[in-house]
Amino acid sequence: MTRWTPDPTFYPSPTLAAAAPAEKLAYVAAFDRAGQRPDAIAVLDTDPDSDSYGRVVGWTELPNTGDELHHFGWNACSSALCPTAPHPHVERRYLIVPGLRSSRIHVLDTKPDPRRPSLVKVIEAEELGKRAGYSRPHTVHCGPDGIYVSALGGSDGQEGPGGIAVLDHTTFEVRGAWEADRGPQFLAYDFWWHYTQDVLVTSEWGTPSMIEDGIVGELLLGRRYGHAIHFWDLAKRRHVQRVDLGDQYQMPLELRPAHDPTKSYGFVGVVISVEDLSASIWLWHRDGDTWAVTKVIDIPAEPADPADLPDLLKPFGAVPPLVTDIDLSVDDRFLHVSCWGTGELIRYDVSDPFHPVRVGSVRLGGIVNRTPHPAFPDEPLAGGPQMVEISRDGRRVYVSNSLYGSWDDQFYPDGVGAWVAKLDVDPESGGLVPDPRFFPRGEEFRGLRVHQTRLQGGDASSDSYCFP
Repeated sequence: MTRWTPDPTFYPSPTLAAAAPAEKLAYVAAFDRAGQRPDAIAVLDTDPDSDSYGRVVGWTELPNTGDELHHFGWNACSSALCPTAPHPHVERRYLIVPGLRSSRIHVLDTKPDPRRPSLVKVIEAEELGKRAGYSRPHTVHCGPDGIYVSALGGSDGQEGPGGIAVLDHTTFEVRGAWEADRGPQFLAYDFWWHYTQDVLVTSEWGTPSMIEDGIVGELLLGRRYGHAIHFWDLAKRRHVQRVDLGDQYQMPLELRPAHDPTKSYGFVGVVISVEDLSASIWLWHRDGDTWAVTKVIDIPAEPADPADLPDLLKPFGAVPPLVTDIDLSVDDRFLHVSCWGTGELIRYDVSDPFHPVRVGSVRLGGIVNRTPHPAFPDEPLAGGPQMVEISRDGRRVYVSNSLYGSWDDQFYPDGVGAWVAKLDVDPESGGLVPDPRFFPRGEEFRGLRVHQTRLQGGDASSDSYCFP
């Protein structure tokens, strides 16, 4: 996997990455909710000049059952071009694919045939637990010195603490836990960094028992899920500061730092407020010598007839937005916010990150509305825009509709189905328009549900940069 020259999909700066060629393929995590059939990585054709555009053109089935594929990422990316990177000639070749329920981590090689990734290694749960002390691997990021994987649980049946494991770039062996001093951090979820500033940021969800069987009403109303983000010294691997958003703001999940390495801010999405079911977006930023987090977007719940709501929501008579993913364009100008409950993807201009401006939205699915795709008006959709991925040039946005098996079942008890939609950015208005030619769904995914999408060559949430 070592090259004589840097991988051509690596870019030293976000400006150069934004000018990269368009993706030809997308990789999608597909899972069997029942855990009776193997999960898979589906490959979609994203080349509009292809006869198979918008279709599933590849399928790699994993060897076991019960994995529940969720998030995944590349082994290497543009961070390999950072001046301190020990491996500048690695290549973006392998997909690192955790099973959130099984705690296995799969390594798939995309180079021999990009449409048919081949499984080359499985890191078993026992190895992850023994070497790093973690279980339930979740988010994957390619660092300049290794592959970083967040995990929600501890090993040997322990609920926590969750944290970050580091894998070797070349052998994929588990090196160990990243944290040298975790301070008060216990709950884990996402992580990202301001690499040139030696800052790492982490967020909170819950321990395995808090999330695996669905959202627990008593824990939610008791304000027991995560409600803080943490700042770390990246070089020393040491906890520096915990910032509590307030315990009414439950589950600050996805983190999206500015791609520009000279900037010191980023966004985090909060799933729900227990006071009014709203969702919110917060901005982390420096405040003198410390970090602060400021709420910059509120998204209210929408009133609904209790008869149209799942049991969990009937007492409230409203649909919460349930912000479960966000994504920031590579030029740091537009933030995309997935409202999985109401079935809406909202696009904000965040050129001024303290004062976002809503510039567009698309509705698909939703707990109550079940809005169909415009190209297929007779097909009501379950689920809603959930995982969102943006092309490097910012012109194409991909959304998939499943959140997490047990949570799907609670909020969409009649079935969530499976679909992936592509939205084009209107060059005039800056709004979003569903592509009528790109809407793989249903049996194209062989009865499995679909979660995260990764784009061939990189995307807006896969790479970090060390040059502006």
